[in-house]
Amino acid sequence: MRVIISAGGTGGHIYPALAIINKIKEREPKSEFLYIGTHNRMEKDIIPEKGIPFKSIEMYGLNRKQILKNFKAIKCLIRSYSDCKKYINEFKPDIVIGAGGYVTFPVIYAAKKLGYKTLIHEQNSVFGTSNKLLFKYSDKIAVSFKSSMKELPSDKVFFSGNPVSENALKIKACDKKEFGLDDNKKLVLFVMGSLGSSKMNDFLINTMKLFEKKDYQIMFVTGKNMYDDVIKHKFPKNVFVVPFINDIARLMKRTDLIISRAGASTLSEIIALGLPSIIIPSPYVTNNHQYKNALDLKNIDACTLIEEKDLDSNKLVEEIDKIINNEERIKIMKNNLIQLKIDDSATIIYENIKNLVDRK
Repeated sequence: MRVIISAGGTGGHIYPALAIINKIKEREPKSEFLYIGTHNRMEKDIIPEKGIPFKSIEMYGLNRKQILKNFKAIKCLIRSYSDCKKYINEFKPDIVIGAGGYVTFPVIYAAKKLGYKTLIHEQNSVFGTSNKLLFKYSDKIAVSFKSSMKELPSDKVFFSGNPVSENALKIKACDKKEFGLDDNKKLVLFVMGSLGSSKMNDFLINTMKLFEKKDYQIMFVTGKNMYDDVIKHKFPKNVFVVPFINDIARLMKRTDLIISRAGASTLSEIIALGLPSIIIPSPYVTNNHQYKNALDLKNIDACTLIEEKDLDSNKLVEEIDKIINNEERIKIMKNNLIQLKIDDSATIIYENIKNLVDRK
C-alpha cells in the first residue's frame, strides 16, 4: 500500500498518525509512506527521526484576534495547495490520510480534487476547524469519542477510538530506575501537553513544594517549550522534572495517578491503561474541546475533573491524597474506565483504510 499521511502541530495529532502508520506496516510490511507536515512544528523533527519520508509545507492557523495576519495564512494556503498537488501526483498514493491540525486541509483537499481516496481521523469530541471543512472531501471519517458522532451524523463516520490507545496497550512498561524513581513508592505523574503551558507550569512550580513530606514521588513533565524556565527553580527531592518523555505510555504503566490536560491522545491512553486521573482541561483551545473531551470520563465517574479557574494548590494536593491513598476510589475509576475502552482502535482504522483502497 502507498500512503500519504498528514498531521501536525502537537503530539496529539502526530502520535495517532504514527500509530496508523505502524498498524499499516504491521499488516502490510512492504507499504510505502510519505508524511506531509508543517515546516516549523514538532513533526519536522519527530518524523524524519523515525525514518519516514517527510515533505514540509508552510502553513499557519487562522488568527482570530489579529485578522490582518490571516492574509499571510491564506497566501501560504494557496501555495501549499499547489505544493500538495505536486507531492501527491509524484507519489501516486493508494490513499491520503489526515490525522488533524491545520496542515491537513490543503493535503486532503488536494487529494480529493485529484481523485484520490481520503480518510480523516478526529481525536477530540468536538470536530476541529480543519476536519469540519474537510468533512465533504473525505470518503471516511474516524472519531475517537462516540459523542462526536452526534455532531456530524453520516454513514461516512465510524467510531474507532484513538489509535494511540492500541500502542499504549502494546508498549512495554519502563523500568522506574530509568528516571531515577524508586520502585517501592507510588508515582504521581503531572503532564500538561507536549509543548507545555506557561500558566499551568507557574501554578505547579508553586504547588510542588507541598509534596516535600509526602511518601509518594512526583514526575513533573513540563513540556519542551517550558523546561528551561521551570528547571531554574528548586524542588523537593521526591519531585523529578523532565521536559518530555517519548512514548510516555511506558511510564504511565508504572504510574498510580496522573494529573493531566484533556488532550485526546492522553485521555485515550488513560482509558486504555485504566489509569486513575485528575483532569484539568485547557480553557484556551478552540470550542473548549478539552472540557468536552473530559466530560466523557467525568459523566461516568471515571476521573476527577477540575477546571483551571478553580485551581488551588492546597486543594489539588488534598485531592491527590484522597485518591492515591484510597483503594476503593481507585477501583471505581478503573472499573468505570472499562466502559470507554477500545483495544483495537488502530486495527479498526486500518480495516476501513483497506476497504477504501480495495474498493473499485
